[in-house]
Amino acid sequence: MTLTAGTRYTLRVEREVSPYGYFLSDGESEVLLHYTELVGSKPHIGDSVDIFVYYDSEDRIAATMKQSLLHVGELARLRVADVHPKLGCFLEMGLSRHLLLPLSELPESIPYRPLVGDEVHVTMRHDKIGRLVAKTAFEEELSPLVFPAPEAWKNNWVEGWVTKSLQMGSFVMVDGGVVGFGVYGLIPSSERTKPLRLGERVRARVTFIREDGRVNLAMTERKEVGRVEDADRILAFLKERPGGAMPYSDETEADLIKKRFGISKSAFKRAIGKLMRDGIVTQKGSWTYLAAAQTSGESDDSAEGTEG
Repeated sequence: MTLTAGTRYTLRVEREVSPYGYFLSDGESEVLLHYTELVGSKPHIGDSVDIFVYYDSEDRIAATMKQSLLHVGELARLRVADVHPKLGCFLEMGLSRHLLLPLSELPESIPYRPLVGDEVHVTMRHDKIGRLVAKTAFEEELSPLVFPAPEAWKNNWVEGWVTKSLQMGSFVMVDGGVVGFGVYGLIPSSERTKPLRLGERVRARVTFIREDGRVNLAMTERKEVGRVEDADRILAFLKERPGGAMPYSDETEADLIKKRFGISKSAFKRAIGKLMRDGIVTQKGSWTYLAAAQTSGESDDSAEGTEG
């Protein structure tokens, strides 16, 4: 039979050829097991050895006794070891060479593409000339492996890996722990605090558990908690501003609010509303002021007028 790359075989040691290694055979085809690919003690002629067939760094069919993290047709989460802007990502697969995740498998938008250290869910397949390459695993491959989220997860913070990132949101495989493979979830774009890369590790809060057991996620706290944190952030910003004033208010465009404070305009308005109710800030037109600073400013103006 023909030996297929990406597959494990048990083959017989036919002969040793120094300084290269051992030639193995299934009775029809032969493959070289290089000395550098041995694990444990050296085999003897006639021994049966368990090996994985792959292509070496010179694209020659070869054998290794090392354990590959992925076989053809299987799914695994592999770490990005290197990134090439014209080729794609190279993934760590437990062997002496990396597995290519081609550029065609990556998001079109560069900010959504993986970086070194990210971990991507992929399957292994052959390209047009038989070499091993990775394919990004999407919903059709992941769905059969997930389990429905427990109701107890509602409003809890969870962690997972981004499996797809689009303008409308990012899909996440939430950690399953001892329960199973994981839970499939979505972080809508409105609930993201930044662009999320394919393979990025993310921490998010479960906001809703759907009937099918999938979850909606948010990278921010609940409104009542987030309002306090956002108010503190805005107050700290104001205190550092000259005169305790900033050119942001309820009239400011949402994208400017997001860029400056990393929150939605609705969250900004909730936080400002809290500060105004507490008598800490005031607004005038498109500006927001520390109440104390504005009062002080008005007193100074009055004093100047009296002196004049």
